Amino acid sequence: MNKINTKLALKYRFFHPYQQQPINPACCQFQIRTATPADLIGVSQIIAESFHSQQGMWGWAFPLLRLGIYEDLRHRMASPPSRHICLVAFEATTGAANNLVGSVELGVRYSDSWNQVGMGFPYLSNLAVHPQYRRHGVASGLLTSCEKVSRDWGFQDLYLHVLENNHQARQLYFKLGYRVHKVESNWNKFFLRRSSQMLLHKHLSTDSTI
Repeated sequence: MNKINTKLALKYRFFHPYQQQPINPACCQFQIRTATPADLIGVSQIIAESFHSQQGMWGWAFPLLRLGIYEDLRHRMASPPSRHICLVAFEATTGAANNLVGSVELGVRYSDSWNQVGMGFPYLSNLAVHPQYRRHGVASGLLTSCEKVSRDWGFQDLYLHVLENNHQARQLYFKLGYRVHKVESNWNKFFLRRSSQMLLHKHLSTDSTI
């Protein structure tokens, strides 16, 4: 699967995530496709910006965190499991195919993840959108594309985790039909005062289309 025909029309001003050069198109067209090794730097930057702050006392660690994300992605793409895919949203205008604006990973997990046995289920991770492109439908497009891939793999359910205090993400998932499967408490909640994780689930209808 080289491209998933999902186009999003966006009207806004944005900055390239690395060189910070302003681009101000009247109307940007975007598509979603399978990531390639050439996308690794862009994807790792978007994920790092989405989940790690560059400000404050931990700002010095941002390049190291980004490098770790890059190496993890490189490893997964070099030897991917049989059912694993990384999708990217990119600007589809002429000469701008490397302007990535978002990414997501989809893979099959197992009840016994070490031996990959038991009931397998499709699981979404690392959904990230460049800050300048948020609230414009990029995340919804990536999620909808993952639903199509999951159905193509023969599944009718999809799972993902979200932090309980991430109200913006929860609102998006609930709007798209995800529901709480269970709330997972952990030691970090009590000792590090971190939010609990919520495992969300969506049943995919067979007649859904992108």
